[in-house]
Amino acid sequence: MAGRSFDPLRATRVKPHGPRRMSVLSMVFVALAAIGFAAPAFAKYDIDIDAPRSVKKLLKENLDIARFAKRDDVSDDQFEFLVTAVPKDVRDLVATEGYFSPVVRTDVTTVDDKRAVKVSVDPGPRTTIASVQLNFTGAVTTEDRAQENAARFAFSVNEGDPFTQSGWSDAKNAALRALQSKRYLGAKIVRSQARINPRAHIADLSVTFDSGPTFTLGKLDVSGPKRYPAWIIDHVNPIREGEIYDAARVNELQRQIQNTPYYASVAIDADADVSKPVETPLHVKVSEYPYHSIRYGVGYATDTGFHIQGGYSYLNTFGAAYPFTISGRLDQTQQYGRVQLAMPPDAHGWVNAVFGSYTITDVSSTNIYSARVGVQRSRSRQNIDTTFSLTFYDDRLTQNEPNPSTARALVPAWTWVRRDVDDPLFPRRGNIIRAEAGFAVKGVLTDQTFARLYTNAVQYFPLGKNDLLLFRAEFGGVFTSGPSSGVPASLLFRAGGANSVRGYSYLSIGNDVAGSILPTKYMVTGSSEYQHWFTHDWGGAMFFDIGTATDTWAERVFQPGVGVGVRWRSPVGPVNVDLAYGFKSKSVKPYLTLGIAF
Repeated sequence: MAGRSFDPLRATRVKPHGPRRMSVLSMVFVALAAIGFAAPAFAKYDIDIDAPRSVKKLLKENLDIARFAKRDDVSDDQFEFLVTAVPKDVRDLVATEGYFSPVVRTDVTTVDDKRAVKVSVDPGPRTTIASVQLNFTGAVTTEDRAQENAARFAFSVNEGDPFTQSGWSDAKNAALRALQSKRYLGAKIVRSQARINPRAHIADLSVTFDSGPTFTLGKLDVSGPKRYPAWIIDHVNPIREGEIYDAARVNELQRQIQNTPYYASVAIDADADVSKPVETPLHVKVSEYPYHSIRYGVGYATDTGFHIQGGYSYLNTFGAAYPFTISGRLDQTQQYGRVQLAMPPDAHGWVNAVFGSYTITDVSSTNIYSARVGVQRSRSRQNIDTTFSLTFYDDRLTQNEPNPSTARALVPAWTWVRRDVDDPLFPRRGNIIRAEAGFAVKGVLTDQTFARLYTNAVQYFPLGKNDLLLFRAEFGGVFTSGPSSGVPASLLFRAGGANSVRGYSYLSIGNDVAGSILPTKYMVTGSSEYQHWFTHDWGGAMFFDIGTATDTWAERVFQPGVGVGVRWRSPVGPVNVDLAYGFKSKSVKPYLTLGIAF
């Protein structure tokens, strides 16, 4: 079989019985005899496997005689052993794919001292699954039938499917994991049987699961903290002692710890002792980041061009685990810098921080300088991030016309983000929603009274196994009785670009004044996209985008764009390459983005 550990080439090795003294002359004689008279004959051969596609790759990669054809140290005896073993090896291998009555023929020919081996395989009819019987014992039968149904649903093979050993094993393991994921941490398989009828080419499958008792969660057993206080982990722990075990809650604990700046890795394990299911402890092992760290990187995006970014962090300011960070980014359209001093999370998981930042954006013949200082209070719980902030903005806008405009505002704001998707990196189902709200009052370090709202939502709909439909909607509005020039420009809106309306240049949709595209009070964009995945990692897309940005809603002009693209599930995240046509701009624009647009 594919997992065989027996190596026929090792069968010729001889283990000496023990040490023996030899003279120098004797050793030389033995060496000469070994070289001149006892050299083994090596068999060089080519291999050809004639088999249907369903098993040919399996045989090429795992059949011993095929694997050893690449070696040049196969002796004649070993070659004969490999040829003799072919029928059994083939039967063992194709049985894992549900073929239990193969016909195998091995032909060996020799031409000019060169051997050729041809292995012909007719795998015969494939075995299909005639019946599947799943049985459950333990507390699940009376406590939580929904969890039993979840395990049944996770069992991924059904009547009529082809039988394979890997599919059978994967189905059992998936059902067991589903049963263990909530309440029944100690669940196990107590009986498993696949009855194969090689004459009828059918398989009858049966599995019995024992759920064991319901587990509840107890205290944390933390190991690894040396530099930073262990109570940081307790403060971000969302689990209450005595609550029913749920793998999703344990994962949430891991995410909360990982979201703090202190820990490089987090491993969590729970005791699965069915004799002690009440308040089972969670063993948390962490490795810490050093006090000082420097991070940097370079990249490229169509909208902003090449960029370089970096940051420095010191995680033990005042000797009290206060993280101090300096970060910055430089690209072809923007310069950005930020300094922040934060506190460790409090007993409810909230993190307080003070910060200062500046941003210089130069795009669409409009230069915006924005300096900010403020305080914020933020917390991440389950799939929701919440931030309250108080920020002072001092902005300056320079355009093609003379006399730059300035605006100041003191803005209390609230930001809320919910991520409810099946996969955070490559989502296929669920949604991501962001909402922001803020206001400013004239006279309170503010030039003009206004209220500001912003929201962005992406919804994912799977269509079968290989297709995906996604919709994105975005709205921003600044509500004020005065002109937009009285509001800090960085709080206003423009549209266009890879993550907005494709087919138009980056931030090119706005208020056109003497060739400068100025930010506006209102912005709306929307997008629909259909994706088809040809393989697991590569797919194609078609999309339609539309949007507008305007100071006067009654005078809005929507600008649509359409296009096609390539999608790649890269090791570091989704990569999107798009080509879009803007109907209003009458131009074709290419786009390259990395990551989920939000």
